[in-house]
Amino acid sequence: MTMPLTESAVAARLRAAGCVFAEDEARLILETAATPSDVPGMVERRAAGLPLEHVLGWAEFCGLRVAVDPGVFVPRRRTEFLVRRAAALDLPGRPVVVDLCCGSGALGAALASHLEEYELHAADVEPAAVRCARRNLAPLGGHVHEGDLFEPLPDALRGRIDVLLANVPYVPAGEIALMPVEARVHEPRVALDGGADGLAVLRRVTAGASGWLAPGGRLLFETSERQVPDAVAAVERGGLRADVAFSDEFHATVIVGAKSV
Repeated sequence: MTMPLTESAVAARLRAAGCVFAEDEARLILETAATPSDVPGMVERRAAGLPLEHVLGWAEFCGLRVAVDPGVFVPRRRTEFLVRRAAALDLPGRPVVVDLCCGSGALGAALASHLEEYELHAADVEPAAVRCARRNLAPLGGHVHEGDLFEPLPDALRGRIDVLLANVPYVPAGEIALMPVEARVHEPRVALDGGADGLAVLRRVTAGASGWLAPGGRLLFETSERQVPDAVAAVERGGLRADVAFSDEFHATVIVGAKSV
């Protein structure tokens, strides 16, 4: 009989593979494995470069355990700042929330956890992401739509969205090769590639957002500091007022585009 792997043995294997937080990852793998016999395979998948979240089947985001399937974008901790900004907004009693480019649906789920009542929708172009988001959002009463940006959303949402979370890809295409292997190999390129300057998808969102937002509704998205001037210009061209927020804690930059009342 093969003896179960100990935490120290798992950590040693992960450390040898270059995992910086080997001890923490070893603990999570051992806690998550359904049976001891699952541990060796999980360890080897992680050692081979699979994102830890794909190995575990979940990611911690805003205090929630969000299911993340292989091939689905892994929610980043810095994006918790975007959710915090959204949760701090003065919203109506039952806001309409849309999580665009939703991936696993982590942003929509996290914002919903701050609200007593809501109408929640999400959309993504990747079938794997849509399946994953449905697992996360269906228990919350959310509706997940498959398609490109606004295209799959129900027409009944036009002019009614109070909070539009749009975690669009913003990595310039030429910089994808510089990303960690976990991202560039194991996450869908469509979730990373923002075009030549990183803002191609964002410009499409800002061009259409006003028609979907309710009076006083907000669009929130993440970007890099160097992209702020061009991103603000895109928001303003879309007829929205732009405000920029920076977080040293999360090393994140969020832009909020507000529609006039």
